[in-house]
Amino acid sequence: MAPSHTLGGSTSSRGGSTIDTNVLYYGDNLDILRRYIPDESVDLVYLDPPFNSDRNYNVIFKDESGRKSDAQLLAFEDTWHWGPSAEAIYAYLTETARHQGRVPDTVSTIMAALRAGIGENQMMAYLVEMVVRLVELRRVLKPTGSLYLHCDPTASHYLKVILDAVYGPENFRNEIVWQRFGSHNDPRRFGRVTDTILFYSKTERYFFNPVRVAYSADHLEKRFNYRDPDGRRFWPNTMLAPGGRGPSYEWKGHTRNWRFTKDNMEKLDATGKVYYSAKGMPYHKNYLDELRGQLTQNLWTDIQMTKSGKERLGYPTQKPVTLLERVISASSRPGDVVLDPFCGCGTAVVAAQKLDRKWIGIDVTYLAIAVMRARLKDTFGLADVEVIGQPTEVEGARQLAQSPDGRYQFQWWALNLVEAQPVGGVERKGADRGIDGVITFSDERHALQTVIVSVKSGHVDSSMVRDLKGTLEREKAAVGLLVTLDEPTREMNLEASTAGLYHSDLWNRDYPKIQILSIRELLDDRHPELPPSRQAAFQKAQRHRGAAGEQEQLFERGR
Repeated sequence: MAPSHTLGGSTSSRGGSTIDTNVLYYGDNLDILRRYIPDESVDLVYLDPPFNSDRNYNVIFKDESGRKSDAQLLAFEDTWHWGPSAEAIYAYLTETARHQGRVPDTVSTIMAALRAGIGENQMMAYLVEMVVRLVELRRVLKPTGSLYLHCDPTASHYLKVILDAVYGPENFRNEIVWQRFGSHNDPRRFGRVTDTILFYSKTERYFFNPVRVAYSADHLEKRFNYRDPDGRRFWPNTMLAPGGRGPSYEWKGHTRNWRFTKDNMEKLDATGKVYYSAKGMPYHKNYLDELRGQLTQNLWTDIQMTKSGKERLGYPTQKPVTLLERVISASSRPGDVVLDPFCGCGTAVVAAQKLDRKWIGIDVTYLAIAVMRARLKDTFGLADVEVIGQPTEVEGARQLAQSPDGRYQFQWWALNLVEAQPVGGVERKGADRGIDGVITFSDERHALQTVIVSVKSGHVDSSMVRDLKGTLEREKAAVGLLVTLDEPTREMNLEASTAGLYHSDLWNRDYPKIQILSIRELLDDRHPELPPSRQAAFQKAQRHRGAAGEQEQLFERGR
């Protein structure tokens, strides 16, 4: 059982087990699920796995003897690759001696058939990695819980078969088709504008709250085209029973099978809720002002992809908050626990917080963790969201730097410690001209000045300070910040002191032009010496106003 964590989060009790909520986890979600998430403790799972097939739909089937696929986000470039890791997971999924009954026989059978059918390629590696996680996600779901898997047509057909094996075909609820875009120009095929969301429940006892949406203006105009003398618009709906199964009686010269009993018909007539046609046929008045909206169907065309505006954060796989609000509203209650094991920029977490649900977010990159923390702070003022799994001392930071892909994870984590924006965004991994991140601040003329940040996870010496000084001059930046895993040497500090000072007229203060901070100092809560007028490291998310904020707006309008 995991240790208790309370900073920025809460602990919920579920069936005798405790689970930490309103927290973020850094790490492989398979490991996090097994170590921290108890059986039957989660009410709703939404996952949008990182499978960036928009780049190339066919490369995922490339033979492993060829060049490495570039079809994934770079943070995941080694995840979907058939090799020893995929082979080991496949063995776990198909051999009872390894999984000891934790994997259903149907899953083992399907995985063996898929390997025989499509071979050992990147698609098979992807499916193996997904299946072992889907099995764990079923374990953590409560009997009343549901799972929504967001994917695209590249793999949705395979995932549907796998989900049938994991959850049982009888627990398949919907294949939701979401229209992301209005159109997409493709000269060699029909435009691809939809995603697929596969909706499964764990059992027949799942919770579901039907969601209603507004009717289109065109529909309302065409249908509600009758008016009462007082101007109320209505639609004359038939009062005949479908299939002739209602009570039969005579009403004002018409003998039919009616939808209402004679007593109810008399009550409706007495209250003016019956409309009579020219031939005297009665119709029930359905008033526009009493319309509740139509039940949501499995084709979602009313939620557009987030392309711009205050919600857009520049994260390539970002989904609209309204999409996640619909999912969460339909399959959970206030206070329920929502889990997103592939969190990305945290839209599911934001929607859960907005709708008063508890939440758990997991991601394997520190860049995503940093974006999520900034988003939660900007949107809800949650400044101390705990991240479980991040280093809390130097030795943990060293282990992170030495892990697979550790250079970049360490770099993103270190940049977050100084609230710097990574250069190149989510996918940049390459030549950076000596710049790993930037911090900006305003001067007395309201012009933006730049702080260049360089992160070093290995051996450091004074030549790195000289390089940073050269980069500072080339970029005409105000300040250079060197973040080091190893402690800086005396020569490095001496070299930094020769760079001089940056003077801020706005604050009437001098700041060292070259600054060196070690990870030890940052973990001890030391900060760079910079002007207070700093800009946010990530694009600022729109502030959410709850009931109190809405009341405040009312008072503001009344002034």
